[in-house]
Amino acid sequence: MKAVVCIKPGLLQNSEKDKPSPKQGEVLVKIKSIGICGTDIHAYGGSQPFFEYPRVLGHELSGVVEASGEGVSIANGSSVYIIPYMSCGQCIACRNEKPNCCTDIAVLGVHRDGGMCEYVCVPESAVVKTDGLSFNEMAVIECLAIGAHAVRRAQITEKDTVLIQGAGPIGLGALQFAQGAGAKVIVSEVFEQKRQFCKEQYKVHGTVDALGDVNAQLSELTQGEFPTVIIDCTGNVKAMESAVNNLAHGGKIVFVSVVKAALSFDDPEFHKRETTLLGSRNATLEDFEHVVSSLKNGKVRIEPFVTHKAKFSELIPAFKEWVKPETGVIKAVVELD
Repeated sequence: MKAVVCIKPGLLQNSEKDKPSPKQGEVLVKIKSIGICGTDIHAYGGSQPFFEYPRVLGHELSGVVEASGEGVSIANGSSVYIIPYMSCGQCIACRNEKPNCCTDIAVLGVHRDGGMCEYVCVPESAVVKTDGLSFNEMAVIECLAIGAHAVRRAQITEKDTVLIQGAGPIGLGALQFAQGAGAKVIVSEVFEQKRQFCKEQYKVHGTVDALGDVNAQLSELTQGEFPTVIIDCTGNVKAMESAVNNLAHGGKIVFVSVVKAALSFDDPEFHKRETTLLGSRNATLEDFEHVVSSLKNGKVRIEPFVTHKAKFSELIPAFKEWVKPETGVIKAVVELD
């Protein structure tokens, strides 16, 4: 089968690999759509932690079950999306119903080869049959689930004013789920094009120029009270560290971003707010199900932010363009026949 391998930072290469065969309890999925994620871009750029090269990238995946191993009940021909987190089921996190932060987690495209290929074998528990959604919609379920998980971690309600830092795909997912919870949403973003996009497509309460005086802009937008929740989706150290000073008293910060860096903040500012600091890693089945329901009932829309598409044969040259900010990519999807 055909595959695309990230050999080292900055180098993607076409490759031929053996088509896998499903073992007991596994299914063989013919990949139909691949969502390009920030994780893929960071791996390509050499800034992704928990990562070794060479690696077949790709963990936002949908497809069709083509074959099954022994003991599998899902029917061949089923349209599915893939939950790309392989947890051990034994560790303290798994026993406490947090498989998203399993101590021995293996994420497709990160810890083991992913889905930038024609076929992939995964446990039956990792595929979810879903009718009524396109393959492209199913391919971005995982991305949206990360935003949904961050909103659920923060327990956002209609009383909250939420600042989303970064208007990439995960930020746009968190934006929509925060709005769905009834919150006012403000978006902080470097690029004017993306700020305008959030105003036009998602009718946010306000936007902030991340290159300007963020604190002053937030003060004006909130009448000096500041956001009660800040969700960082930037992966930018300065943006993450600034959250403490831009938060309402009694507020919460959620770090969805992962950076290969140490973070620091002013403890008196942190302490006087009685700040709650939360990490948000991956997502759970509950989040995936919430995303599917929200897509089907129209409460979440992907059409506005899937801005670029390519065929699998075009993946490498397209990917090299998509990583450039000037191309205006918000979300890219690769389609397979």
